[in-house]
Amino acid sequence: MWNKVFPKRFELLKAYILIFISLAFILRFCLTFWYYPQIDASLFVLIKTFLIGFLFDVGTVSFFALPYAIYLLIIPKKLHGSVFDRIITYIGYSLGLLIFLFSFFAEITFWEEFERRFNFIAVDYLIYTYEVVKNINESYPIPLLLGAIFFVLFIVMLITKKANIFKKTFNNETVFKQKLIPTILIILTSAIFALFIKNEDAEQFNNRYNNELAKTGIYSFFAAFRSNELSYTEFYNTIDEDKAFAKVKQKLTAPNSEFLQPNERQIFRTITHSDSLQPAQKPNVIFICIESLSASYLNSLGSELKITPTLDSLSNKSLFFTNLYATGTRTVRGMEAITLSIPPTPGRSIVKRDNNTNLFTIGEVFNQQGYERNFFYGGDGYFDNMNTYFGGNGFNIIDRGRGFLLDSDIKTKRTNIDDDEVSFENAWGVCDEDIYSKVIKEADEAYLTETPFFNFVMTTSNHRPFTYPENKIDIPSGTSREGAIKYTDYAIGNFLKQAQKKPWFNNTVFVIMADHCASSAGRWNLNIDKYRIPAMIFNLENAAPQKIEKLSSQIDMFPTLFALLNWDYSSNLFGLDIMKMKKADERAFIGNYRNLGLLKDQKLMILSDQHVVNYYEWETDNDNLIPKPIDTNLLEETISFYQVADYLYRNNGLKLIK
Repeated sequence: MWNKVFPKRFELLKAYILIFISLAFILRFCLTFWYYPQIDASLFVLIKTFLIGFLFDVGTVSFFALPYAIYLLIIPKKLHGSVFDRIITYIGYSLGLLIFLFSFFAEITFWEEFERRFNFIAVDYLIYTYEVVKNINESYPIPLLLGAIFFVLFIVMLITKKANIFKKTFNNETVFKQKLIPTILIILTSAIFALFIKNEDAEQFNNRYNNELAKTGIYSFFAAFRSNELSYTEFYNTIDEDKAFAKVKQKLTAPNSEFLQPNERQIFRTITHSDSLQPAQKPNVIFICIESLSASYLNSLGSELKITPTLDSLSNKSLFFTNLYATGTRTVRGMEAITLSIPPTPGRSIVKRDNNTNLFTIGEVFNQQGYERNFFYGGDGYFDNMNTYFGGNGFNIIDRGRGFLLDSDIKTKRTNIDDDEVSFENAWGVCDEDIYSKVIKEADEAYLTETPFFNFVMTTSNHRPFTYPENKIDIPSGTSREGAIKYTDYAIGNFLKQAQKKPWFNNTVFVIMADHCASSAGRWNLNIDKYRIPAMIFNLENAAPQKIEKLSSQIDMFPTLFALLNWDYSSNLFGLDIMKMKKADERAFIGNYRNLGLLKDQKLMILSDQHVVNYYEWETDNDNLIPKPIDTNLLEETISFYQVADYLYRNNGLKLIK
């Protein structure tokens, strides 16, 4: 039967399909063995996982087999085995195998970092080849990996030749009618997967790891390439637009705020603190956004690693927020939450979307108070569209540029970190000590002008390949994330020691918070404990050190600071003053590019695409989610926040008021 479907002329194509399916099975088996404790390993679920995976493997390989199948169909019998036929066949077979082998090796490294099949992150990284290629080169033994790929390619080619598969393909009497059957079968398989099968159809399990194992990496990659953005109104539950705005406004209402146009679909309002007993303060503000720092790494938040002595010490001298959560899992998502003070919207971050300039950000609040705004990044801010976003929203750019210019319509200035200011550099930019040295240099110059400044500093050292200057800490560079975290902590301590010697230090507030956790991977689509991050406000005048245990979100940090500074300002921000939160106000927004969650009172409501809703009770002791009947009130509140956030972005409701 198998030989009737695939006649001799299709012998090589048959081998090609079998090789891909075999390699895909081996990879799936290895990932299953690697993460066996995390998956649902009951027999039925495991069989179903591999069966779905097999079907996606078949669908994926059909796309690659299609061009050669059509070629085999249309080439007449008299050209079988000709020089032209041999050249096309050898090149096509070698190239196809090389793509498969490279993708399988790449999947292993991607899984090691994100514990997922290829997704939109892999697609995004195609744009930034310099950083990605350099990071891979610094993180992995590239010559060894490439050598292994080509060695396997050579072995497969040799086995193919020894098995006389090339000979059977070139020397045969297969007629057009015989070639029609396998070609139609491959065309139909490709058409079914192209038109009717979505990558999300593999997600048939409660356990996230099983969902990922059931997918095929290449198929997932192209699925992410096609759907890098999701329409909220098309894919998620909605309610009446006016009702959604009414609910959000109710949650944002405070005695000291007044909506400018209460009957319109917007949340612009004035916030006043004029009646405060304390006068308004205008200190310099330096915000340190730490790359990938989970709360679980700090001893002051429960760790036993002892790798963050500086931050642990600062936690006792600061307003220390012990129950605060990041909104997402990537740096640009953290930047979006911090600067726009907005719940995450589905798909890619607003930082990377079109129409993301001239928005009302926290930078505008500083602008209202007469501050100069600066964005510091140790790499090239072209990466992840950071320069366009920050520059287009009023920030001056200080980065390690490689020649890319700001868009012509961006009027802010750009300052380069020069070679003589760099002591250490890797794929992601200069080390944290170097970026802090640049911050101090720019602060010294700003002090002379007597203009208050707000510096947004994005660190990079706590990022794979985890390399940093030698002889700074007792963990060798490039060996582990723990070493990178300890160096990150060391660099902050060194920075503060240098800053304390400066005349501007006493009038400078330091806000420290992570952009996201080191990893978001776990059994669930949203693993709550993988979103908890450290956050603190240090050196604020008249603010006694204390621990704030209220459940809060990354979007609340700067509205809280503005309240502590007693500022009157106009606002388009979703964030609340954590210090004045009532128990009923405590909540955290957490999400990824497809799942949007609202955490409140140990309950988690999750909105997913395809109009799926899940509701859980969170068991904190084991970080477990127990399914519960839907709470309709919390569901409407969750929908309202995410629907309004999406509406405002898509209808220019986040723009500055002219």
